[in-house]
Amino acid sequence: MKLPTTGKPHEELLAEMRAQQGDDADWHSGKIWSLVYFAGDDVAEVLKEAYTTFLYTNGLSVAAFKSLRKFESEVIAMTAELLGSSEAVGNMTSGGTESILMAIKTARDMARDQRPGLTEPEMVLPVTAHPAFEKGAHYFGVKPVHIPVRDDFRADVEAAKAAITDNTVLIVGSALCYPYGTIDPIPELAALAQERGIGCHVDACVGGFLLPFLARLGYKLPPWDFSVPGVTSISADLHKYGYAARGSSTVLYRSKEIRRYQFFTYADWPGGLYGSPTMAGSRPGGAIAAAWAVLNYLGEDGYLRLARTVMDTARKLIDGINAIDGLHVIGEPDASIFSFTADAVDIYAVADAMDTRGWQLDRQQMPPKLHLVVTPAHEKIVGTFLADLEWATQSVATDGPTPGGRAAMYGMLGSLPDRGAVEKVIMDFMDRATEPKQEDPMAGLPGRTDGGSVKS
Repeated sequence: MKLPTTGKPHEELLAEMRAQQGDDADWHSGKIWSLVYFAGDDVAEVLKEAYTTFLYTNGLSVAAFKSLRKFESEVIAMTAELLGSSEAVGNMTSGGTESILMAIKTARDMARDQRPGLTEPEMVLPVTAHPAFEKGAHYFGVKPVHIPVRDDFRADVEAAKAAITDNTVLIVGSALCYPYGTIDPIPELAALAQERGIGCHVDACVGGFLLPFLARLGYKLPPWDFSVPGVTSISADLHKYGYAARGSSTVLYRSKEIRRYQFFTYADWPGGLYGSPTMAGSRPGGAIAAAWAVLNYLGEDGYLRLARTVMDTARKLIDGINAIDGLHVIGEPDASIFSFTADAVDIYAVADAMDTRGWQLDRQQMPPKLHLVVTPAHEKIVGTFLADLEWATQSVATDGPTPGGRAAMYGMLGSLPDRGAVEKVIMDFMDRATEPKQEDPMAGLPGRTDGGSVKS
């Protein structure tokens, strides 16, 4: 591949790009269970118009683009109120990963300032915490200290207490935990942090724009936000249950004094005085504007309506899955995110069978399971999905795995004791995924003996 000698006409180019979408997951019809949070065509139109209107604006300079300053400050203020504190401050980021990275960097730098002798910072986090924390640990030199979860798939507080040392700078809890849809015992974790004078971060990237509305609908939820003493920072994704355009997230802190450790400044550049609140320098103004637009378009009544739809749909799915012979939902999820597994058949083979009917189910491990993130797009496909899932389970039990499926690969990789070897496989996949002539990045990976094409 090389840059074309001459450019293509507008309509020809768009026609070619739309044709490429034919192999993409059918998110509009609810066939995918992650990655896309679709709230309806009306919301999509608001996002598109707001984003394109501010397509060329740059959040690097709020002096040049005063509109973005208004939008971001108001998004943060609305988010702070939803998260239990009108006094909280923060910034918008490109996604949950950047929000989590900022929280780790902030906790590390604050601890270094308060404890000058600190050279080997650590953070305590449950094994169910998002991998973005592992990425932040790698980037910022903060050692991750993992604790187990209890039988209810929530962080083990006693294990957290035992894991704290003089090097600990941060304790982490999730609301919601992505694998199981549970809320960690935030009050207990935050109390440990407050007692030792360290930070407590709540990863509410998934739940931040859902849980506040569930509480207003009368759902009984454990405390998890800034109303809990000791919680110092929260990440909450706008582009998940906030239904904003990707990529847009928020990271908030209990006070301005804490947030100052997030900032980067440089006073000695010949190009001028430089300051950046988050990882990115240039920030797409379209994402900031679209987030502000959708919050104001939906309003509290719109989010309550969508939250009710999501939870009603999730309950039907949970009940329906539990009613299928041989399948069961794992644990007791607090909201609309959950996993399920099989008693007597290979759950990855069930996923392969569902692939043949156009469903895109996320495979998870430890233990082997399938994962659903329920959105408003799934309201109308519950019956079809459950019928296909029952068929797939019976098909595997009767006829065995689907030829050319991924079950053997996932089963083998999930059980390998050498996790370094599994990480090498992941790197090989990422290498292949960016090669223009490589149609199937999974071809030739361990467990694939058919040589056929598998969509990742």
